[in-house]
Amino acid sequence: MHYFQFNIGDYRAATAHLSNEEDLAYRRLLDMYYDTEQKIPLDTQWVARRLRVDTKTVNAVLSDMFVKHDDGWFHSRCQEVIEHYHAMAEKNRANGKLGGRRKNPVGNPVGTDSEPIAKATINQELETNNQSKVAKATPDLGKPKSVPSAPIQEIVELYNTILPELPQTIVVNDSRKRAIAARWREVVTADKLDRQGGLDFFKWYFEMVKTSKFLTGKSKDWKADMDFLFNPSKFPRVIEGTYHKEQK
Repeated sequence: MHYFQFNIGDYRAATAHLSNEEDLAYRRLLDMYYDTEQKIPLDTQWVARRLRVDTKTVNAVLSDMFVKHDDGWFHSRCQEVIEHYHAMAEKNRANGKLGGRRKNPVGNPVGTDSEPIAKATINQELETNNQSKVAKATPDLGKPKSVPSAPIQEIVELYNTILPELPQTIVVNDSRKRAIAARWREVVTADKLDRQGGLDFFKWYFEMVKTSKFLTGKSKDWKADMDFLFNPSKFPRVIEGTYHKEQK
């Protein structure tokens, strides 16, 4: 795929800690992921030459922003966007095989049974005419009907209560709401959890964070915050215990 939505606010929040060189490397790594629709190869020297960035910087960014798998470096947000893109493409192909939109019948007398169809078709045509204005916008991913809405305020309260040693979350802006809701969807969808099950997971998640010396600032002059814990690339690494390794 050669197009993906770029949210400036979310990107700035996720990459504020990167140097200029690392930021450049990260952008090019994202472009490679979307362009090939594959994980970043493990041969980082080859990747660095391809992106025209030094290998040390590429290694640093991959370790920080991606998750290493046996077959390449994985990025959860990239994978989510790619899968949605193909799902939409398949849906469009299926609609095409069915003949697409029904045409407005010509000459139907007003008041006949065909009038509702004509009205619906007119609305469809108006919608089609407006599509050119939003053609470049990524469709709203939304959430499956079976997924309960994210109890954002309750999750924030759990974070503030369980992790008082971390920076407290006072402002719950749109960027944070989106990040919390996205992680909520990932969890409850993957494990088929109901609302209470999702809350129980995040209670466990914050309690797990509390046991990490690194995340709570006990091993270095740095500590995690809400934005870090709900970052799409950091979230799975926290769950996998990546930030607990210094205690093993």
